[in-house]
Amino acid sequence: MKLLRVGTAGAERPALLDAEGTLRDLSGIVDDIDGALLADAGALGRVRAAAGAGELPALDVEGLRIGPPLGRIGKVVCIGLNYHDHARETGAEPPAEPVIFFKAADTVVGPNDTVLVPRRSTKTDWEVELAVVVGRTARYLESAEEGLAHVAGYAVAHDVSEREFQIERGGTWDKGKNCETFNPLGPWLVTADEIADPQTLPLRLWVNGELKQDGTTADQIFPVGEVVRYVSQFMTLYPGDVINTGTPAGVALGQPEPKPFLRAGDVVELEIDGLGRQRQEFKDA
Repeated sequence: MKLLRVGTAGAERPALLDAEGTLRDLSGIVDDIDGALLADAGALGRVRAAAGAGELPALDVEGLRIGPPLGRIGKVVCIGLNYHDHARETGAEPPAEPVIFFKAADTVVGPNDTVLVPRRSTKTDWEVELAVVVGRTARYLESAEEGLAHVAGYAVAHDVSEREFQIERGGTWDKGKNCETFNPLGPWLVTADEIADPQTLPLRLWVNGELKQDGTTADQIFPVGEVVRYVSQFMTLYPGDVINTGTPAGVALGQPEPKPFLRAGDVVELEIDGLGRQRQEFKDA
């Protein structure tokens, strides 16, 4: 299933994109697309049955905003330097263990919402990423297979970053990762049953129409199942938590001087095969 949330920010309603590409209203069946729904097999079954029976009313998409596909996110866990080609382009050694940092849940916005370049920013950067949405409580998992079994679905994430704040201002990476609007998510949450192998997904990103990133999750240093298993050794993952699994080569940070960091007026588009496409205009905060 392709689950999504539509409407004005803060007042989104649950919806489903059916096999014919028609947007269907789920608000008569479920309150929201969130961790509680993803952990409830019965509720998900009712959604599937209603969709299969053609019982869901169509929504008028004209002028309808697409919000983040997941509400009430608990935490956003991020994995850094998780692609071989990205580590090479930044001159970093591939990590022996996954690099973990966090984004606040309030950085999450819709896939086509405006992204704000922070005040005094000189190095705002782009990163297309596969987002993993947790569907079952995960703690001390023992295998990558168990990790995959705890995944409810997948989405496109844009891990927008400010490199000066992240790298040159001391401390951890978090200052460069948590600026407002810095995690567009969606358009859809695609349930895990539709993704046969999360390690075979092409992902791409364009800036002002120019292709900048063109990679595949096959290049991940730590695959999805192992990432979920590893993270569960250090924290409990709950339904509705999100894991951003890293970005391939092609970010501004890895390009020759003068590096083409983002400015107000730039347009970024990104996609992952089967998971949909995003488009953001950048403006000054």
